Amino acid sequence: MQNLQKILPKFSIAFVIVFVAMTAYILTRGNTVEVEAGKIKRSELVEAVYATGYVEAEKIASLSAEFSGTVRSVGALEGERVRKGQKIIVFDSKQPRLAVEEARAAVAEELAAVRDNRLKLERNRMLFKAGAISQQQLDEAERNSTQSLEALRRRRAQLGSREDDLKKLTVVAPFDGRLTLQKVKVGDYVSANTEVAIVADTSRYLVVVEVDELDVPRLRIGLNAVIAFDSMPDSRFTATVVRIVPQTDRVTKTSRVYLKLNHPAEAIQGGMTATANIVYNVKKGALLARKSSIFEEQRKSYVWQIVDGKLQKQEVRTGDSDLTFIEILDGLSEGDEVVSSPQENFRDGMEARIVEEPETSS
Repeated sequence: MQNLQKILPKFSIAFVIVFVAMTAYILTRGNTVEVEAGKIKRSELVEAVYATGYVEAEKIASLSAEFSGTVRSVGALEGERVRKGQKIIVFDSKQPRLAVEEARAAVAEELAAVRDNRLKLERNRMLFKAGAISQQQLDEAERNSTQSLEALRRRRAQLGSREDDLKKLTVVAPFDGRLTLQKVKVGDYVSANTEVAIVADTSRYLVVVEVDELDVPRLRIGLNAVIAFDSMPDSRFTATVVRIVPQTDRVTKTSRVYLKLNHPAEAIQGGMTATANIVYNVKKGALLARKSSIFEEQRKSYVWQIVDGKLQKQEVRTGDSDLTFIEILDGLSEGDEVVSSPQENFRDGMEARIVEEPETSS
């Protein structure tokens, strides 16, 4: 019994020591957080408008049948190269051919009338000099000759118009390029005004993007852009804004903007999906933090700054931003260290153990 009484005080003291140690460990462990952090640095802030769109040939022509008719011959197929003036499709149509024949007959008839009236005028002039006819008869002959010449001019103009219509039975390439569409084959009947082919100049392309109406005021002709194509995700191409359409779509709330590639790009073709970052402002030496480090409370911006290894809630005033970084106008200095991904359970005074320090240059 005496031995037990001697052991209990020692056991109680040991228990208290262990309990205090465990409590301290738990409390200390609960007051320490692992964080990713980065230092505030000065760098270049590139502000850009992001937009998506597609590739389009700079020169493109949609060709349609001018008259209804049957396809007599096909001179080029879809995907093939064509030269300016090359026959692509030739149609057979009775209407324009018949109109040309009628116009030629009318010209021949009027030519005969002109020759007849000219001979009459010459004869009447001789008779007038001989006193055989009156001035009125001579004037009438001159008038008939003039009228027949004017009628011949009109008939020839009509013939020229009918011959132009006949030429329209042949669809030709308006410039050198490639057929990106050719819908018909020999024997097909095609109605007037039906699109039958598209010729595109595949040596020069534009990137057409739709820009949100809120971003349009930031843009102007000549701005530089960086283009990425879905088909080539690892490549980037430079371009320049060449056109801004001054019309906003009432449904999509976007405006169309045309970008011209600064250098020819291999392996692109019309219709490909593209994304563009159009740079409208570059700030040198801006004080930058990662956008992910900023959090909002009661309409104010804050970061968790790490001071002497502990978290400190710091209010900041922010400015412009890009996709990754935001400008710090007040509240932090170059070299200050802040948490990259704030958590809701963070509190002032917590011990911060940095597990990673991501690169913060833009």
